Amino acid sequence: MTTGTLITVAPTGAESAKADVPALPVTLDELVATAKECEALGASVIHVHIRDDDARPTLDLGRLRDTVAALRDSTDLVVQLSSGGAVTDPEAHRLAVLEAAPDMASCTMGTVNFGDDVFLNRWEFIVDLHTRMRDRGIVPEYEIFDLGHLTALVRLLDKHGLPAGGHVHVDFVMGVPGGMPGTTEALVACRQALRELPAGTTFSATGIGRTTIPVMLASLSAGGHLRVGMEDTVTYAKGRPVESNMQLVARAVAFAQLAQRPPLTPAEVRELLGVPPHR
Repeated sequence: MTTGTLITVAPTGAESAKADVPALPVTLDELVATAKECEALGASVIHVHIRDDDARPTLDLGRLRDTVAALRDSTDLVVQLSSGGAVTDPEAHRLAVLEAAPDMASCTMGTVNFGDDVFLNRWEFIVDLHTRMRDRGIVPEYEIFDLGHLTALVRLLDKHGLPAGGHVHVDFVMGVPGGMPGTTEALVACRQALRELPAGTTFSATGIGRTTIPVMLASLSAGGHLRVGMEDTVTYAKGRPVESNMQLVARAVAFAQLAQRPPLTPAEVRELLGVPPHR
């Protein structure tokens, strides 16, 4: 069990519309301002989706490069780009995300029903993503939407070797309609399955929607880390919309401090995950 807590903020995502959620940061200026404020509160990693001029999800490579550069110039945060994009994005566009040279990128370990849609992640695509990240020195966060995805990760590492940086870090994404539930029992099952992965493997957990708080508490008690943000929930409490990503990060920081596992700094997280120093 680590003595500190890695807190990731996922501020935007690809699901919510700006018209429905006015507080959602969709412009580069809004994203940078959010990143600076969340870093000041205790976040160490930012998980990034971007939007176009009409606030629609995009994987435009020029915008991704500009976003990575702006976040590096304005913060010390570990910049993690989503390789998932929106569920409709083609594989070629998702692989091209790596050309923006982030510190980290997500690597989802299998296909999952995603509400009324299907989030497709073929085995060949996963292998391609894993190996390209290693070739470029980009550290993956392996996203786990169901227990079987951990078995797929064991297979991936056995056949294709450790990731860039040599450290394995996973994120349990819990409470997605079609994936594993956001419950303590599900998190414990995933935590036990980590025994099949290399010694020292670390994990974060993400609770979608109303599972946010139960998943945070379960993860902290099991020695895990936290991901929060408006990608994952736009409701702070029943009948109370989220006002900002900072509100969610502040709550996560308070829980981490209550658990006597205060937030790790970006520099400490880089050392933990094998991410190169801030560029």
